[in-house]
Amino acid sequence: MSENIEDHNDIAESTAAESVEVENLEAMTEPSEGQLSHVYDEATLGRSIEAILMVVDEPVTELTLASVLEVTVGQVVDSLERLKASYEDRGFTLKAINGGWRFYSSPEFSSVVEKFVLDGQQNRLTQAALETLAVIAYRQPVSRARVSAIRGVNVEAVMKTLITRGLVDEYGIENETGAILYKTTSYFLERLGLNSLEDLPPLAPHLPDIDGLDEILDSLTD
Repeated sequence: MSENIEDHNDIAESTAAESVEVENLEAMTEPSEGQLSHVYDEATLGRSIEAILMVVDEPVTELTLASVLEVTVGQVVDSLERLKASYEDRGFTLKAINGGWRFYSSPEFSSVVEKFVLDGQQNRLTQAALETLAVIAYRQPVSRARVSAIRGVNVEAVMKTLITRGLVDEYGIENETGAILYKTTSYFLERLGLNSLEDLPPLAPHLPDIDGLDEILDSLTD
C-alpha cells in the first residue's frame, strides 16, 4: 500500500515538473513587454519590412530594421531573403546596396524607365527643383536629408529629376551618418555659363544677418 502511495506521489511530482517546464517554454516563446506580438509571424514581419522600405530615402541596414521592429537581425535577414525571392517575376527588385536594403526597378525594364524619365527632360525645372538645386550648389557636398531639412520638404523626387538631367551627381558617403552626399556636375556649370563654383554669385547680399547660419542649419538636421 505504501509503495502505491509513493508511486502516486512520484507520478504527481513528475507531472508537476513537466507542467512547470511547459510553462517555462511558453514564457520563452511569448514576446516580452515592448516587443511586437507579430514578430513570430513571418508574413506580418515581411509586410512590416515592405512598408518601411516603401518610404525610405536611403538604403536601410538590417540592424536598423531589427531595432525598429524589435526582432533579431537573423529574423530580418531571413525575411529580406524571402521577400527578395518573391519579387523575381516583378518589375522591381529588392537589393542590398552599400550595406543597406531598398527597392529598385528591375534592370530588365531599364529602357522603359529611361524613356519615361527622359520624356520630361525638355521641360523647364520646377520651382521646387530650382530651390533644391540652389541648396546643393551652395552647400555641397550635402546629403539628401540635409537638403530636405533646409527646404522643409521631402526632396527625393526632385533629387531624382536633377540627377537624371545630369545637374547633380553622387559624391561619396558622409562618415558620421553613412548618407550619400551629392554635388553639382560640370554640366551644371556649363548650363549656367560658369567656369567653376567660385563664380557662383555670393548669397550674402540676398540674405539677412547670416551670423551663425551653419549652427542653425546643423540644428535642423540633428
